[in-house]
This record gives sequence, C-alpha cells and structure tokens, in this order.
Amino acid sequence: MLKMKDVCKIYRTDTVETHALRGFSLAVEDGEFVSVTGPSGSGKTTFLNIAGLLEELTSGVYELDGRDISALNDKERSRVRNEKIGFIFQSFNLIPELNVFDNVDVPLRYRGFDAKERERRIMSCLERVGLASRPKHFPAQLSGGQQQRVAIARALAGEPRFLLADEPTGNLDTHMADSVLDLLKEINEAGTTIIMVTHELTLADRANRNLFVRDGEIHDEPPELHLAAAATA
Repeated sequence: MLKMKDVCKIYRTDTVETHALRGFSLAVEDGEFVSVTGPSGSGKTTFLNIAGLLEELTSGVYELDGRDISALNDKERSRVRNEKIGFIFQSFNLIPELNVFDNVDVPLRYRGFDAKERERRIMSCLERVGLASRPKHFPAQLSGGQQQRVAIARALAGEPRFLLADEPTGNLDTHMADSVLDLLKEINEAGTTIIMVTHELTLADRANRNLFVRDGEIHDEPPELHLAAAATA
C-alpha cells in the first residue's frame, strides 16, 4: 500500500544543511497498524509529513497504491491527499466557532459531496466514535478526549485509505488516551490502515508493528530496545 525507498529529506538555508531523513525505506501493508517512535528530532514528523503529502521529499521514491507520488504536481498531490489520507493531530485542530457537525463537514465540502451525502457520512462517523448525540456541541463544550474523537470522525468522514496520527494522545490524560487508542484499534480492525507517531511507549506497543527512528533512519533493534531508547530521549 505505502512504500518508501531511499527517501531523503534535506532542509537547506544559506549556511546550514540539515538531513532530516537519510535513505529512509519502509513498506506498510494494507490493514496494518504501525507505530513510529524515536527521540525528538529523529525525523518522525518529517516522515509523517512526507507520507501525508504535506512536504516533498528531496530524493528517493514514495509509492502509494503502486503509484509514484513523488512524480505528481501540487494539484495531483492535493487530490490524492484529500481522497486517500486522513489526519489526526495532537492539538485536535478543530475550529472553535463551528459545532461538531460542521467541523466534521469541513473536508467533505472541499470534496464536493452534496448535502445529503455529507450528512450521511457525518452522522455515521459521529456514531462510530460515540458522539452521535452531540452534533450541535461546540469544541469548548467537550472534554479533550471527546474533541479528539471529533477529529477522528472528521478524518474518517472522507473514507481514507489510511490514517496518519501525529501524537494523537499527547494532550490527553491516561484514561482518555487509552479510550482513544481503543477507538483507533477498532478502526484498524475494521480495515483502515493506521500509522501513528507517539512518545507514549505503552500505547506504541499496542500497534501491530513498531518502528524506531533515529537520525533520520529506521533501525531494527528489538522492540524493548526501541522503547528504552525513546524513554531516555
């Protein structure tokens, strides 16, 4: 489904050249739940941004569903991103002036669905995340865990091929974090591929596969070494 081979990402200024990813290679199969851990500055977020078509790679190959994404122009990349990828962020990224229904509706409007189809998708996804009774609530009226569930519903409404989750439990207490991970596991078991960046080591271990990133490269230490290295970062 997702394949990167020898991907490099270099940030350049007039005086500094920073190698965020170095020969980064991996393959994620359809239906996997993959966690990505590693110390701050290791390249995790850069990887996620490239996977989500938010940044361009400097060199290498990125294939999604067998298509070379690195060869697409901006318009084509935007279309693929909107149709195939759902995003879940640590800070929820909800619009405070919009209620739950309208927050989930935002990306669907960009896709051009008619009102009836948008409502069907929105209510179906709110039901899925346990918030079907709160479509008229505003973000400020919800707990952190509920806000993250709205963000997950928004990501699911477009029926993406896979979800990219960037520290999805970073702003939540332990109970809420476990609840959100339970929901992500259910979504994965229903067939959606998930790639999750996290510093929460016990949560990372609940994924089906763990990757450890250091200095812009994937390392193949045993999982217990992954967790120990991340814990000391």
